[in-house]
Amino acid sequence: MKENKQPSVWEGFKAFLMRGNVIDLAVAVVIGAAFTNIVNSVVKGIINPLVGAVGTKNLDNYSSCLESPCQGSGATATGIRIMWGSVLGASLSFVITAAVVYFLMVLPMAKFLARQAARQKAKEGTREVIEVSELEVLKEIRDALVAQRGPGRREY
Repeated sequence: MKENKQPSVWEGFKAFLMRGNVIDLAVAVVIGAAFTNIVNSVVKGIINPLVGAVGTKNLDNYSSCLESPCQGSGATATGIRIMWGSVLGASLSFVITAAVVYFLMVLPMAKFLARQAARQKAKEGTREVIEVSELEVLKEIRDALVAQRGPGRREY
């Protein structure tokens, strides 16, 4: 017989899957993927046209040439071209994504959780007051009963 009490690989895997944080992480990935479509729509439908009013809709077109002549594009390009527009576009997209996530998800959830915590704290404070007042009433009843018995008589 086996005297080994180590869990099997299957039991360990099952325990890993049943942990709450694995499920939370899976839900977060799915929600994040769905939320990406919303953020991309905001960027393409609102932000890019606003940027396009000032310059061009496609920031990838902005570049600088380090070594002349910078002609052509792709595999046939000559010279050394720094594509700073694509970096600017990616950075802008990141900041917009972070802002949308913060203002539409994190901030409202933080306010909601703060209200919930305040309500819970108020309930606990009320319970403590009730418990203290009940304790005070019980002490008064005890003192009244002791006073009725008279001094010197103690019964347990």
